[in-house]
Amino acid sequence: MADLIVKAAVKEELDDMNVASDFYAALDDEVEELLADAARRAEENDRKTVQPRDL
Repeated sequence: MADLIVKAAVKEELDDMNVASDFYAALDDEVEELLADAARRAEENDRKTVQPRDL
């Protein structure tokens, strides 16, 4: 899957913190898993629309 996060946005949100280069890949993996779980929950509820409650 493509990169799901924007490195500049992450760096901006973390303000004055340093960010390890491998952090972005780990965060991208977490987001991918979160999205897959949300899609699964929507499907289990017979919906094709992922909603906030699926998170």
